[in-house]
Amino acid sequence: MDVVLVGGGIMSATLAALLTTLEPTWTVEIHERRGAPAQESSNPWNNAGTGHAALCELNYTPERADGTIDITKAVTINEQFELSRELWHHLATHDRLPGGTGFLSTTPHMTFVRGESNVDYLRRRWETLRRHPLFADLEFSDDPAQIARWAPLLTADRDPSEAVAATRAPSGTDVDFGALTRSMLDDAVARGARLVTESEVTRLRQQADGSWRLAIKDRRWNGHRRARKVNARFVFIGAGGGALQLLQRSGIPEAKGFGGFPISGQFLRTTNPEIVAQHQAKVYGKADIGAPPMSVPHLDTRVVDGGTALMFGPYAGWSMKFLKHGSWLDLVRSIRPGNIVPMLAVGLKNLDLVKYLVGEVTASDVDRLRTLRAFMPSAHPRDWELITAGQRVQVIKKHPTKGGVLEFGTELVTSADGTIAGLLGASPGASTAVATMLDLLERCFPDRQESWRPQLHAMMPSLGGEWDDSFDQLVDEAVHSER
Repeated sequence: MDVVLVGGGIMSATLAALLTTLEPTWTVEIHERRGAPAQESSNPWNNAGTGHAALCELNYTPERADGTIDITKAVTINEQFELSRELWHHLATHDRLPGGTGFLSTTPHMTFVRGESNVDYLRRRWETLRRHPLFADLEFSDDPAQIARWAPLLTADRDPSEAVAATRAPSGTDVDFGALTRSMLDDAVARGARLVTESEVTRLRQQADGSWRLAIKDRRWNGHRRARKVNARFVFIGAGGGALQLLQRSGIPEAKGFGGFPISGQFLRTTNPEIVAQHQAKVYGKADIGAPPMSVPHLDTRVVDGGTALMFGPYAGWSMKFLKHGSWLDLVRSIRPGNIVPMLAVGLKNLDLVKYLVGEVTASDVDRLRTLRAFMPSAHPRDWELITAGQRVQVIKKHPTKGGVLEFGTELVTSADGTIAGLLGASPGASTAVATMLDLLERCFPDRQESWRPQLHAMMPSLGGEWDDSFDQLVDEAVHSER
């Protein structure tokens, strides 16, 4: 094979869409260990589907020591998400998304805070962001009546003396990454790629000629016992939590020293039409002290397979599994001589995180309801059900002075010869998949950049340095026509 993609999620689907366009004669195989694609992190009920654009997430706009707000990361993530939207728009308008644009729904993004100090911070954040063209439509209010018009569930039955504030970005989106992944993979298959489900890559070794020899297990109940052998010139490991162990087995020096810290999660969900009808937004709050960024509480409108629901959470937890449907031995099997020191260093320096996770694991139904009522005071337990979200594996990496550090973003690991790459980490992951895969193409195929550039610019106009002002209008029209 020219290319083997490990994992049937949004990352592999994005890379397949790009490669089948840029090199239509290449042979591409996609291997997914589950019975269908998008069953782990890309499943819509396993992620927030926010379409992370830094419009509402406070962890992307930290406060500096002098009180000013750093928006550098927010701008970068917003630009990366727009690249994703450009590619999706190109595929949709060229009849390359069999499922249409139903995966994308216009859903305002809001930030909601309580307390005088948080209100002051949110105001300063808004004043800084709105001066940048990408955030020019961001609105702010500390008036409960205005906030009630934006999202009535946030203010109903709330103590009127409590100081509150909110920002609102009308251009926000909700993304069903499961539907999008399946649609992109269907397109890749139509263009010649081969998707194999219940197929697990268990071993891989580089050959003398630089290609990779993969052992692939047939996981079907009546499958072949002997592993199938496949040779590939290039391998991408986009297997979510399963990527770390495969990168370790590859033996590439670039993977040494990496470890993983698994964090699980749960959400409360309601499909009560009376409640759902009162909330049309994704509302993010402020994380508790010691909580990881991925545990920032949020009350979200979700549109999945045409149905609308509300989700609140996540309630973080801890599990030794690296995948929701993985093994309890995943963490133990990931320990190597090269990552013991970084993992121990991270454990000792993040006791507040460990304490937070223990508290979340032992939380009762009453505790979870109390957290929900901080956002939605009128919430009643009869309307909500508890669902298990996806598993996230946060990156642990070596540090020259600290021994090891815990990263909450994503990490693209590529070999020096460009024949293998893998993606570690979690949020904002899916939302910035296109930017990440473009980075992969640049690192692993530098000799093809000049020949690929015209096609890439045609698919994503902002890569050419000139923003397509009509893009947002075109996407909105596609969304509304699908509805």
